[in-house]
Order: sequence, then C-alpha cells, then structure tokens
Amino acid sequence: MLLSDFDYYLPEHLIAQFPPAVRGGSRLLHLPAAGGLHDRQFADLPSLLRRGDLLVLNDTRVIKARLFGQKDSGGQVEVMIERVLSEYEALAMVRASKSPKPDSWLQFGEHRAQMLAREGEFFHLRFAAPVLDVLEAAGQLPLPPYIEHRPDGEDAERYQTVFAREPGAVAAPTAGLHFTEAMLATLAEQGIAHARLTLHVGAGTFQPVRVENLAEHRMHHERYRIPPETLAAIAATRAAGGRIVAVGTTSLRALEAACQTGDFAAPEGDTDIFITPGYSFRAVDALITNFHLPKSTLLMLVSALMGYERMQAAYAHAVAAEYRFFSYGDAMLLERC
Repeated sequence: MLLSDFDYYLPEHLIAQFPPAVRGGSRLLHLPAAGGLHDRQFADLPSLLRRGDLLVLNDTRVIKARLFGQKDSGGQVEVMIERVLSEYEALAMVRASKSPKPDSWLQFGEHRAQMLAREGEFFHLRFAAPVLDVLEAAGQLPLPPYIEHRPDGEDAERYQTVFAREPGAVAAPTAGLHFTEAMLATLAEQGIAHARLTLHVGAGTFQPVRVENLAEHRMHHERYRIPPETLAAIAATRAAGGRIVAVGTTSLRALEAACQTGDFAAPEGDTDIFITPGYSFRAVDALITNFHLPKSTLLMLVSALMGYERMQAAYAHAVAAEYRFFSYGDAMLLERC
C-alpha cells in the first residue's frame, strides 16, 4: 500500500490541545466485531467488555525528556532523549546550529553531558550524573508537536496514566490516559481483569513516514518487557475463552512483537514491528486507542486490525461528529472481525 492511502482531512480545531475537564470524561467510538459504528462515552466501557476479558496496560512513565542548554562553544542546543541506555547514558536527538562533535560537552544548567558518538540520526550521550536525575531536575515534559502550549502543572498530571510506574517513555501511551482508578475497580468488579507490560515509547513515534511505498519504510526500535505474571494472565484468559484487549497501540505492538517467532516466545526485547493491512494478528482480540495522525504508522496499524474500509468510514464519521483527536482526544474501542 501507499502512504497516500492513509491520508484524511482533519480540521485543525478537532486537534485536542488540552485534556478533558475530568479524566475519563471522553467520548468513545465503538466498532463491534458484528459491524457498525456506535457513539458512546468512555464511561460506558464496562458495559462494552465481557466478563473474562483481560485488559493489557502499558505502565511506562513519561520522563522529562526535553533539555535546553549550551555547547562548549556557547551555541544553544535542544536535546530530546530518545532512549535511556543505562544509568548514565542515553540516545538523543539534538538540535543546534552545528551538530556537537564527539567528545564535546553540553551544559544544562548545573548538569553536563558528553557527546560520545553519532548513531544515525541520534547522538550517544554520557551524563555526568544519572540520566533520570538530570531529567527530573533540568528537563521539560515532552508534549507532542501538535500540542501548541508549553507544558504546565496540569500536563504533568494528565499526560501520565494513573498506572504509570516504569520511567523511560518520551511520549505517553495515550489510550491509557482515559482510565481512572475507579474505572479499573469497576471493571474488576465485573470480572474484567487487567495486567501490565512495559514498552518505553520513543520520540520516533512522531517521526513522519518519508517514503510513498510502505514496503520501504523502516520503523524505529522500542524496548518492551512482558512480565511472567502477565503471560500467566493471558494464558488463563485464553483458556477460559476470554479476549485479550490491548490498551493502546504500544501494548498491542509489544504483545504482537512477543509472538513473532512463536506464542509469546520473546517476552522481552527490542521491536521495530511494522503492522499494516494484511498482517495476521497472533495475540490481540480488541484494541482501545485514540485517533491517530494522517499518514502515520499507527493509523496503518489500526487499519490492519479493523480493515481499511472500516477505518476510512470510522475516521470520516469521527470528523463529521467532531470527536477530539490525538493524545488528549477521544477514544475508540475496536473489536477484530
């Protein structure tokens, strides 16, 4: 398929710049396996799932991944952490009038980092103090490029899921932003359990696809881990006839990546899985997700799950009905046919 196959018209005013007034107060577009489109509220989710279903949540925590500072020469520099490699090292995208050279130093207030080497489009940095400590002290929350305001106190709370616990993401797993502790408790009371995995979302999730022929596109790598207790919960759910419901495309990518060489044969590792129409799903029966950007790999993933024509119809309906789009926007519940 071609990149242009995944374009659609989106009025700018439908791009949500702020979260809803109350967490979970979003709309929900339901696409059941039997067909059709149903306008609901996210609060209706417990009535749309079945006793015995298992929600799989991504418990990654967004770090303050954007740093502003100076080079040794005094020139301004902006650093966006892509991935924390170890306690003191990270891969990052760097914006400056001239790229920093190997062995040069970058200064962020009281903190320093040395540029070790260039690795493709990224820079390998070694910090003088633990990376996460530096980011917490000197970094800014990395809101997506389509959100136009500077991050503030509300973003610090609302651009983080209530179940976030493993620091490492530079973008939120946004389908999880709709959930509250009360919602999770209600689901549990109805026999709908949840389990966790970790996939640290990288800045590459916002990079545009630059080729028209999708067969030529190469995905960015992201690190994931599915713990043994989640694998056990999945096995028990399947044995009882329940469905595996991924909360967000990041959870789906981790689950499907784990099954590429066998049934959850790779519960931990790096993945560059690229899911497009025609893909055979091995792990996931349904998906809760937000609405995705035109021409994005996530829109291609959704099209693979629900079918290309259904995706076109759903997005046309969402635009006409003025759903709110992207990270702070409304949600969809998609069931595989």
